[in-house]
Amino acid sequence: MIGVPMPNPRDSLIANLNQQLDQFFGAGRTAQEIAAGVTGEKEAMFGTSHSNKLRIERNKQAPRLKVLADAGYTVIEAAKTMGMETKRARLISRENNIKFPGPP
Repeated sequence: MIGVPMPNPRDSLIANLNQQLDQFFGAGRTAQEIAAGVTGEKEAMFGTSHSNKLRIERNKQAPRLKVLADAGYTVIEAAKTMGMETKRARLISRENNIKFPGPP
């Protein structure tokens, strides 16, 4: 309506939340404390399902990269042989503890 001030949406949300809290505690219920680790939340440092899928694909290439490293290939030669970027080969070798001869 024209000329009538609009109510603040934040105030209505707070009033609704307070009403729900009064109903919850008024019914005799109590708050529970859940122990750490029970919630099933993952820490951010372990990655997402997408990064896990990428890691699985890299792990499939690791055995062949290990064979090339043991045969004396440098990381650049091994990457060319496998048809991948050198950066990816270095990442795979770092994740799987593969040591290449020569400069890194």
